[in-house]
Amino acid sequence: MAFELQKLLRPHILNIKPYSSARDEYSGKIGVFLDANENPYGSLTGDDFNRYPDPYQADIKQKLAPIKGVKVEQIFLGNGSDEAIDLLMRAFCNPGKDNIILLPPTYGMYEVSAAINDIAIKKAPLTEDFQLQPELVFSLVDKDSKVIFICSPNNPSGNKMDRNAIRKIIEGFDGLVVVDEAYIDFSDEPSFTEELERYPNLLVMQTFSKAWGLANLRIGMAFASKDIIRILNLIKPPYNISGLTQQKVLESLEMSGDIKNLVHKVFEEKLYLENELPQFPFVKKIFSSQANFLLVKMDRAREIYEYLIKQMIILRDRSKVQLCEDCLRISLGTREENMALIQALKTYSSTLK
Repeated sequence: MAFELQKLLRPHILNIKPYSSARDEYSGKIGVFLDANENPYGSLTGDDFNRYPDPYQADIKQKLAPIKGVKVEQIFLGNGSDEAIDLLMRAFCNPGKDNIILLPPTYGMYEVSAAINDIAIKKAPLTEDFQLQPELVFSLVDKDSKVIFICSPNNPSGNKMDRNAIRKIIEGFDGLVVVDEAYIDFSDEPSFTEELERYPNLLVMQTFSKAWGLANLRIGMAFASKDIIRILNLIKPPYNISGLTQQKVLESLEMSGDIKNLVHKVFEEKLYLENELPQFPFVKKIFSSQANFLLVKMDRAREIYEYLIKQMIILRDRSKVQLCEDCLRISLGTREENMALIQALKTYSSTLK
């Protein structure tokens, strides 16, 4: 189907004049800066935080582009992936009129952001083995459907989606298809960033919060055509990512070759839990995962969840989520943390005898 970006955008977005920050007009790092009403004497801590940061994170994008196999102009960086989700709603969806399509169970922020922006939601549930149903998705599409969100590997189930099914949805929809790859570093599937040139209506999201271990910094990535990225940059806040965050991300990118070591450690802990959890009679199923967590079906899931909280072990209760009935989601911790979980479950199990 034909994708026409200008027709998809909310009409007024095309004519918005963006805020012009001081660093838009001069991007150099050396000079006498008397333009941005900053404190020229520095900060109380003595750190060099008194100047506004680069609004477009040019240094990061220059280092990130070859790592991700994309062009600099195909990269958007946001305050977590949540900022990109919100900006997409505001750019493409008319409040009170347009709708997005979600594929539950899936990441909850899509629905939250839609509600905040007064965007209607249509839902095409996954199959019982957490796979896409393209024909069901297409049956929900109408003239006001603007964005379809696909999470792969999926949260909370942890599985990767069938690649051909994703392609079918991208090819059969004339709106924007967002493939959220927050957990792609843990997957054996190649990123859909490889297919950006093929699909002008594709936007791929990734994050520094998971494999990169930078959740506290709140920085997400979006990759798309330069025209879509231009729109996101047009409507984002002028300084959406702090200078300190940019500095730490740049340091991490210098060590990007070590990311595989972090991922390997996580995989070792996944194997540990996959071997230990089946000993408990209340554990009914451990779903296959290509993420840094396991979805586990248990008898008495809510009771176990509340028991573990009393032991100061915090899991995520997904037992009331569609297709995840009686399931808890376990983020993979260190060996010590995972051993503490197993010991707590042993203690709980002993109370059942």
